[in-house]
Amino acid sequence: MKRATKKRLAIAAGAFGAVYAALSGFFLWAMSQPPEKFGRIMARVPMPLMAVLPFEPLWNIARAGALEVGDLAPDFELPTYDKRATVRLSDARGKSPVVLVFGSYT
Repeated sequence: MKRATKKRLAIAAGAFGAVYAALSGFFLWAMSQPPEKFGRIMARVPMPLMAVLPFEPLWNIARAGALEVGDLAPDFELPTYDKRATVRLSDARGKSPVVLVFGSYT
């Protein structure tokens, strides 16, 4: 292989690597945003791009959190199903078991 061809291939590989790293960094930032903002961003992303980028590892990094086994769950407040009242997690501490189910519907 000629030296000029090797140089072009090296430049192309470097450019591809830089674009890949920039896109991965952007998606890591986007995944760290609140769900509404993340949804607006992802609505504009072409599906083939998600197949090429390391989507799952980035998601796991962005949403890892800092809780350890045995830590108290952070307090939160949510409306009841009928929206007539609110429920606070701390109100149930020490009174009754609470099951928290987390999932993704995206």
